Amino acid sequence: MTALDLSSPVAVVGTGTMGQGIAQVALVAGHPVRLYDTVPGRARQAAEAIGARLDRLVEKDRLTGPDRDAARARLLPAESLAELADCALVVEAVLERLDVKQELFRDLEGIVSDDCLLATNTSSLSVTAIGGALRAPGRFVGLHFFNPAPLLPLVEVVSGFATDVTHATRAYETARAWGKTPVACADTPGFIVNRIARPFYAEAFAVYEAQGADPATIDAVLRESGGFRMGAFELTDLIGQDVNESVTQSVWQSFFHDVRFTPSLAQRRLVESGRLGRKTGHGWYDHRDGAERPEPDTAEKRQPPVYVVAEGDLGPAAELLELIREAGIPVRDESDDDDQGACLLLPSGGRLVLADGQTAVEFRDVVYFDLALDYRRATRIALSASQDTSAQTLAEATGLFQALGKQVSFVGDVPGMIVARTVARIIDLAHDAVAKGVATEEDIDTAMRLGVNYPLGPFEWSRRLGRTWAYVLLDDLHRRDPSGRYAPSLALYRHAHAPDPREGTAS
Repeated sequence: MTALDLSSPVAVVGTGTMGQGIAQVALVAGHPVRLYDTVPGRARQAAEAIGARLDRLVEKDRLTGPDRDAARARLLPAESLAELADCALVVEAVLERLDVKQELFRDLEGIVSDDCLLATNTSSLSVTAIGGALRAPGRFVGLHFFNPAPLLPLVEVVSGFATDVTHATRAYETARAWGKTPVACADTPGFIVNRIARPFYAEAFAVYEAQGADPATIDAVLRESGGFRMGAFELTDLIGQDVNESVTQSVWQSFFHDVRFTPSLAQRRLVESGRLGRKTGHGWYDHRDGAERPEPDTAEKRQPPVYVVAEGDLGPAAELLELIREAGIPVRDESDDDDQGACLLLPSGGRLVLADGQTAVEFRDVVYFDLALDYRRATRIALSASQDTSAQTLAEATGLFQALGKQVSFVGDVPGMIVARTVARIIDLAHDAVAKGVATEEDIDTAMRLGVNYPLGPFEWSRRLGRTWAYVLLDDLHRRDPSGRYAPSLALYRHAHAPDPREGTAS
């Protein structure tokens, strides 16, 4: 099944920001486009707004004048649904209410031809449920664009329970012909991106609720150590706290209150207070004119240790040994005689350990350090200790990372810290999604990189960190919080215990 021919008219119903964006994408690709909105005059206003954006594209040399003029000629506002009768594709971008969408598509089904493809841009409702109102739901599919649609490349092509594969393929190929990067997924709550991205927000909020760190520090660690473009607090302020929480609530409820998707009480209170983020001037941060942005917690300068002792395999943090040597600090390699696991032993006798899902209070004189996407490029490292950790060990740990050119932030003794627990949970949900037929590994990695700008896809991260890393960390976290929130999925368990194809043995 091939993409729609460019001569085929495409209709967009709903002329808000998303509807206008989708219409612009189809228009620039070369289709005749019809715009319809139930509010009189709004389709014409939307057509004018799209025309103005085409003008700006010409000013930026992204579109030629003749192409702009041709696109404008192909854009027609419609006064009634009946004017969409000859369209080959109708994309809906109306209010996120099941009854409203079902009524719209029932009306459309009596107007368009039998081979017209019907699509919803819903981000939170079931594609199957919307299509369930149709006599012929096989031609109904989800086309979930990301805002702003003309700029963001990702489109989730969602097959409902009754969607015919030929129609899903046509939708997929059409999105690709429009210059987008489509990914195929089953109709599951949150689809790919909004399902697998939940821990990015949830774990940041959980650390905050546990008084592990303030929003500015958590955001700084996610950016400067984890490699994420934005931290969870600043990103939800940009999205809108009400919008972000609504998606979280929808996914949680759709999964029958699965504890892995439990919403944040702190975010609920923020929404109840009317602090919705940038659009109201205040969210986690104060965005009003003249407001000062809070600085992350940053440790004062300390002297580095005169040497460190490397015990065992540091795994994802092995790169630190080379950085320490480059900083002029001698590294002694010794076997781990006390069988306490891989660590960096400091002159004080204290130990530096990569976040593993355990807490510092369980051990004598331990400082945990968080996961980094790239320890060489990271500009900040989070450290965690207990009240019993010696002052000398804290000073040596701080000085060590400062000698490597890193800012140091101390967070509370929360198991898994910030980046490590977040990445482990994202990896777990991704493995679970593949095992349940939601999408392929490749499509999930593509979706998370393009849809929410993650520095790596979950499976890219999993391969880099090792087969057992996420499972071991979450298993340790689950022992300390047996609510089920951190219980590794069966899919992750199988992955961790399967034979390593490089070695032919279980790892």
